[in-house]
Amino acid sequence: MANAMLLPVLLSFLILPFSALALTQDFCVADLSRGDTPAGYPCKAHVSAGDFYYHGLATAGNTSNLIKAAVTPAFVGQFPGVNGLGISAARLDIAVGGVVPLHTHPAASELLFVTQGTILAGFISSSSNTVYTKTLYKGDVMVFPQGLLHYQYNGGGSAAVALVAFSGPNPGLQLTDYALFANNLPSAVVEKVTFLDDAQVKKLKSVLGGSG
Repeated sequence: MANAMLLPVLLSFLILPFSALALTQDFCVADLSRGDTPAGYPCKAHVSAGDFYYHGLATAGNTSNLIKAAVTPAFVGQFPGVNGLGISAARLDIAVGGVVPLHTHPAASELLFVTQGTILAGFISSSSNTVYTKTLYKGDVMVFPQGLLHYQYNGGGSAAVALVAFSGPNPGLQLTDYALFANNLPSAVVEKVTFLDDAQVKKLKSVLGGSG
């Protein structure tokens, strides 16, 4: 009994030195040449002010594509200074009629701040499939909880721009339409899991570049 009571105390003393070590490290700029791990990238041996700076979000993304939208990331792969800090960013450009289809970020929550135009946005809860939607104008902010399906589209007559913050250095991105129709998942399987007929599946695969 006494040994069982002592075990949590001993574990606490074992964990404390590692916690203290983590707190004494100011940052860990990613060494992208060494590859990502579940704990993030290894730290660079030598850093400079440039590692904590990124200019990529100053330029508008190219919206000349199928969805008429572009996401310019400032994730750890583009901005090594965010490694280990639990944050990252992106720029979202949506042309008139453009849309960011249903998608998820498996590893982070998202905070979207509209800087130009009008964006209609929403997300779907996982517990009850409740839809939460809002029309966002310049200066508005909306949060999208981690892992939940969400979307944004241009709701006005001019280009829309938003800055996005994430609660992780590499939030991940999976677009539902592309996951279903832009790969080689057999059409028969897609039909089974979506209740779409063969003609609809073939059409969407053709549009998005899928096969099978």
